[in-house]
Amino acid sequence: MRIAILDDDPSQLDFVCQILTSNGHICHPFQSGKEILKKLHRESYDLLILDWQVPDLSGMEVLHWVRDKFSKTLPVLFMTSRTSEEDIVEGLTAGADDYMTKPIRRSELIARTQALLRRAYPIPNSSKKITFNDYLFETDYGRITLAGKPIEIYQKEFDIALLFFCNLGRPLSRAYIVEKIWSHDDDIPSRTIDTHISRIRSKLHLRPENGYRLSPVYSYGYRLEQLNSQEDFLQSA
Repeated sequence: MRIAILDDDPSQLDFVCQILTSNGHICHPFQSGKEILKKLHRESYDLLILDWQVPDLSGMEVLHWVRDKFSKTLPVLFMTSRTSEEDIVEGLTAGADDYMTKPIRRSELIARTQALLRRAYPIPNSSKKITFNDYLFETDYGRITLAGKPIEIYQKEFDIALLFFCNLGRPLSRAYIVEKIWSHDDDIPSRTIDTHISRIRSKLHLRPENGYRLSPVYSYGYRLEQLNSQEDFLQSA
């Protein structure tokens, strides 16, 4: 999972990154609240870990922006030296999903992080068959059927399609798609991503008249939306 971490203490930031990287996550460290906000305008993350007391823009201010302007569902973990009950209540009321007090303990950090990710992304990796309305994904075979009819699709197209369906309504940045599908290969041309997504849109009939819209998000990436009503369809027409 891609995790963005905000802490103005370099040693603390390195410590948290080392723990989470050793547990299989991809960490993106930030020492400035303004820096992480700038990145959030352009990149996707699976989890945010925010220090409350950051000089230029506090973790609380970042949290307010995320919940107000960006996402109501992106999991956020506070880590701070503020330990009073009032502080904990304030953080959780503002929209944090969990709260850790410093000093950070390795096992606790891993456990809390994994718990947040399980709740936010509940589809287990071990699922053999995953259903989204008329779409059936068979992960063992890289196969998709639509209303019982098989769709001819390549493995990378399957992986990208499943990624979008597992993140319905959520904008995914190009960098996020590359890291999820092509691992750490940063040399994937934008044209390659666009070509794969164009094929997915066509093969899976992801069009408003069929109840879905796979569309670009300007200067960011792509988003798959499920249109739940005739009004949604008319607005997108």
